[in-house]
Amino acid sequence: MPQTSPVSPPLIELHLHLDGAITVDIARNLAALQDIILPAKDDETLLSLLSVPPSCRSLDDFLKCFTLPLNLLQTADGLREAVRLVQAMLRRQGVVYAELRFAPQLHCTHGMTQRQAIEAALTGLSQNPLPCGLILCLMRGAAENDNRETIDLAAEYLVSHDGVVALDLAGAEGLFPTCDYAALFARAEHLHIPFTIHAGEAAGSDSIRAAIDMGARRIGHGVRLREDPDLLEAVRRLRLPLELCPTSNYQTHAVDERTPYPLKDYLDAGLAVTVNTDDMAICRTTLAGEFDWLQVHGGITRADEKKLLLHAAEAAFTDSDTRRDLITQVEHYTTGHIPHKVPGSAGSTLE
Repeated sequence: MPQTSPVSPPLIELHLHLDGAITVDIARNLAALQDIILPAKDDETLLSLLSVPPSCRSLDDFLKCFTLPLNLLQTADGLREAVRLVQAMLRRQGVVYAELRFAPQLHCTHGMTQRQAIEAALTGLSQNPLPCGLILCLMRGAAENDNRETIDLAAEYLVSHDGVVALDLAGAEGLFPTCDYAALFARAEHLHIPFTIHAGEAAGSDSIRAAIDMGARRIGHGVRLREDPDLLEAVRRLRLPLELCPTSNYQTHAVDERTPYPLKDYLDAGLAVTVNTDDMAICRTTLAGEFDWLQVHGGITRADEKKLLLHAAEAAFTDSDTRRDLITQVEHYTTGHIPHKVPGSAGSTLE
């Protein structure tokens, strides 16, 4: 008897910032847990503090939305519970595998160490059955010692197989060039730590080229790759996965709102493209919503969707058994029409 296909696509989220996934409900839970008084009582005002405004002009404006979420993630209890609640939210939305990224150094303002922040996140990770890994972010503009500590902790936790799976470089790409962090990622390479790097978002193709030269296994965003056809061909040849985030890319103006989104062109060119949310609460989107928007406005077909899901499964920073299971789930996914929307979940803001 043939195996029954799942009733919804097996969604795989590879690019999601923990502090960008704090919804109004999660914020209220975290505030109550830690006896924190929120700066607004009504949901509408709180939502405006947790998500990007229509007037957002750039990535730098976008990054201001992280202030309130980070204030709720400065204790071990808050960080642990945030990871658990975000995982639970992802499961409800039909996500079958996720990689949450956060910068441990940004959670130390109330006395936690980076190690304690990682331990708290790992504890939260263990309290939900959703297969999930943690990506530790280095920060552009941060003290080199703090970034180096993150690298050394990542190396330690990778060996213990507790849930840390990779490194990243995040922050204001336009202000702090990717190439400035070559020495740090040379250390990561020496310690055999896989990493992705935010590149080709606020900065152009030179940033992507630097990330490749530094040994990145994936490119965070990379949406501006089309600015350099020769580099695009190199990325295709290398089969280097791109972590595209449509709603976020429009909101930060990495892609001009008058310009068609390049995902379909990249896919047709043979690039290993994946679809992600980046900061689902800040962007007011879901991964299902991103796929819905791409079907209506981005020109992708059901066959394209399957390719995108397979790319994500193959690009995941995970063990071979989990990867094989994800690929199997995608292969068994029907190509017939199945609604993406999860009842009660938000859709893409690009409608």
